[in-house]
Amino acid sequence: MVLFPNCKINLGLNIIEKRKDGYHNLETVFYPVAWNDALELVTSPETPHPNIQFNATGLPIAGDPDSNLCIKAYQLLTKDFPQLPAVRVHLHKAIPMGAGLGGGSSNGAFLLKMLNEKLSLGLDTPQLMDYALQLGSDCPFFIRNTPCIATGRGEDMQPLALDLSAYRMVLINPAIHVSTAWAFAQLKPQPAAIPVSEAIRKPIEQWKDILLNDFEAPVIKQFPEIGQIKEQLYQSGALYASMTGSGSTLFGIFPANRHLEPSIEQHHSIKEISPL
Repeated sequence: MVLFPNCKINLGLNIIEKRKDGYHNLETVFYPVAWNDALELVTSPETPHPNIQFNATGLPIAGDPDSNLCIKAYQLLTKDFPQLPAVRVHLHKAIPMGAGLGGGSSNGAFLLKMLNEKLSLGLDTPQLMDYALQLGSDCPFFIRNTPCIATGRGEDMQPLALDLSAYRMVLINPAIHVSTAWAFAQLKPQPAAIPVSEAIRKPIEQWKDILLNDFEAPVIKQFPEIGQIKEQLYQSGALYASMTGSGSTLFGIFPANRHLEPSIEQHHSIKEISPL
């Protein structure tokens, strides 16, 4: 079985308060976009179970391979399904890591769905989302993988009727690593003047001043190049431009017939993608 896990962008991101459990309550819109990895799952009946053989190609994945969310997804299911057969998993990585796009979370969530389908585990969507939450706060989004307003840690999701398919979308990853822990440490959590859930319902032409990502100010102060790229997106005709997650990827939403300026088109890390 082969699937193509996609990434997401955040349309607005407000960190409201720090919780007693160490996490943060937030409000954001998760929106899926078609920048994809490739994930293959094959059962391996000749291997003693439970066991997962994992390998990856494409972009190098930093850190301990055993901490990969694909491996953790399989191990999580074996706690309740010890009869799971051994599997081989191959991940071809194309979505940049540590970029605010949720690529790793998508991989883990997609493997949960693949294991459920291929091995006929009979898990429904709420059950899959419960497993996904144990992998990470934004993993449950990729189970449904449709636009939503997310609150709590990001796991409380309300469907949102938002369709950006009529627009062009450009993503730029400047290859700057932003530590999520560092980014959170720069913030003083507080509710936004205009909640994300209210701002997102305004015309896209108004989003620039009201649909804000709390991480942008400290990240741009530390890495001015990110702010310069955002300004280039607006100078090139973006209706809305923002950083996604805690960075460092930026995106611009353009009218469908807008031709991008050379200053943007020549950027080495630009990718024009389709909203899902």
